Amino acid sequence: MFYGAKEEKTRVGGADMDYVTFGRGQKAFIIIPGLGDGLKTVRGTKVLLSRMYRLFAKEYKVYVFSRKNSIEEGYSIRDMAEDQKIAMENLGIKNAHIMGVSQGGMISQYLAIDYPEMVDKLVIGVSISKQNDTIQKVIRNWITLAENNDYRNLIIDTMEKTFTEDKLKKYRIFYPIITRVGKPKDFKRFIVQANACLNHNAYDELDKIKCSTLVIGGDSDKVVGENASREMAERINDSKLILYRGLGHGAYEEAEDFNQIVLKFLYLRNC
Repeated sequence: MFYGAKEEKTRVGGADMDYVTFGRGQKAFIIIPGLGDGLKTVRGTKVLLSRMYRLFAKEYKVYVFSRKNSIEEGYSIRDMAEDQKIAMENLGIKNAHIMGVSQGGMISQYLAIDYPEMVDKLVIGVSISKQNDTIQKVIRNWITLAENNDYRNLIIDTMEKTFTEDKLKKYRIFYPIITRVGKPKDFKRFIVQANACLNHNAYDELDKIKCSTLVIGGDSDKVVGENASREMAERINDSKLILYRGLGHGAYEEAEDFNQIVLKFLYLRNC
């Protein structure tokens, strides 16, 4: 049922990096999640992830990577991409299809820019390539909440900025529960990763991405802004853009056909 899902670790730069793997295919499909990784790694989520991405399990050997467990001040998105490359090499993955979501999309940009031989096809989901007022305001507020140890309002603001009103109507009744579970011992890891988002700017280098790329997002994104996906697609030569109307940063979860579209792009050469 869970496609042989396992939780593993690899060693990168003197620190452990958690990852989940599952699936029956031969080709590697790497998934890099977003900033929520700063609060909790993929450890303990093998069942959830194997169900969420079960559509890919037949065609791929799927890997969902966290950032390394111990990260230093000033750890950048480009540093994260280098560590992701090392993790792949550790596992004997020389070339893969890669999907980055939100901050993971930022990391995947630099993977394709700096290590093009390792990226066969690329999906950049609900992400951004350069700064704007929206992401600066949102992420700075999250950093302030984290610095004040205000986990409750950090989780609530994340939810409110990510999902549409229809989805939030279902989630809000669970706020008293979800704001009390999963709180990290400290917020250092989250703050370092959040600051990396605020300093990310790969826009001028996007034309170095040579692999076929799908840029997918929502036209009502309250985290990275409404134009972030379109800006990226315009700079990447071999790219396809899909924008969900009325959806925002949670499009990867709210759009029922999100995984189907990604699979078609990755697996069917002539899509």
